[in-house]
Amino acid sequence: MSALNLRSELRARIRAQREALDPHARMAAAQGLAQQLEALPEFLVDQRVAGYWAVDGEMPLHIVATHLRRRDQQFYLPVAGPQRRLRFAPYRGGGAIIPNRYGIPEPQAAESELIDAEALELVLVPLVAFDRRGHRLGFGGGFYDTSFAFLRAVPRPAATVLVGVGYAFQEVDALDPADWDVQLDFIATERELIACTTPV
Repeated sequence: MSALNLRSELRARIRAQREALDPHARMAAAQGLAQQLEALPEFLVDQRVAGYWAVDGEMPLHIVATHLRRRDQQFYLPVAGPQRRLRFAPYRGGGAIIPNRYGIPEPQAAESELIDAEALELVLVPLVAFDRRGHRLGFGGGFYDTSFAFLRAVPRPAATVLVGVGYAFQEVDALDPADWDVQLDFIATERELIACTTPV
């Protein structure tokens, strides 16, 4: 089986497993995730923190976002732009969210409110599968790898820290990264916080 087919099969299997979770298990996992992130110093102090609007059974971030708001940290959500690039809009809770052209919910924000990926300090990155080296399997669109490509050329962790977010069952033994993949600095699940990069 080709690498492409293996990735497609892995995506389908894990997405089905995610979608099968009942609401109680999903809520318990979201609470566990928030506890694990509290062990990350950047999560407690960084002022520009980006996340995502959970779809397709992804780990919910509503508890995480509440913790950030209580500390007056700004929470951002991605907005898909041309050339597979993401920009990020502030989300304060209760604002308008509508599906983009890919069916993914996005906040409604003025152009002047959007910031580039380089301006973020901490990014909670959705994923379909991960390994402990910080390699991530996403949906296949390449938006995160394109938007954070600038991190491939700098020592890690850098000024922008990437934290992959998923359920513990999304872990696999190893993923073979493509040349364009951007490594994650940490992985956060409901059970643990995994450091993936070693400071130089």
